[in-house]
Amino acid sequence: MTEIKNTPFTQWTGLAGRVALGFIFAWAGFLKAVAPAEEFAYAIETYKVFPAWMVTLSALTVPWAEIYLGLLLAAGLFTLPAAALTGAMIVFFQVLLAQAMVRGLPITSCGCFGTGKGNPIGVELALNFILLALAVLAWLYGRDRFSLDGAIESLPSPAPRKEKP
Repeated sequence: MTEIKNTPFTQWTGLAGRVALGFIFAWAGFLKAVAPAEEFAYAIETYKVFPAWMVTLSALTVPWAEIYLGLLLAAGLFTLPAAALTGAMIVFFQVLLAQAMVRGLPITSCGCFGTGKGNPIGVELALNFILLALAVLAWLYGRDRFSLDGAIESLPSPAPRKEKP
């Protein structure tokens, strides 16, 4: 793989992508976490692909995963795994939306930002492609001097310990 040049453009692009995606994911998770879990569970059920136990488990865990990943991305801590996991979640959401659109399911809210009135599925698919692009930017350029990862990497190495005789 070719090495990515560290330029001001890539640093600012990585920062913008990482922080924007982090705040979007943290906000989406927060909106779901403060609402009753049954509301998000209902949104998940409308996709008609998961058994009841998985709907319940997802309704309880997905909001917190989004919050944690969002905060990690916004802070730039564990940026590569956070960006990869966030990107994987977005791809999974895309598959769910696409199968619902193909099957003609009457989904009025994707559940992306809680259970309020949502966009049509086609709009949500397009928006998720933008989020996926932000995840790629965060993964490629997000570990820089503006991230906690970058700050940690720039610390001097500790002095080697002397062995006792």
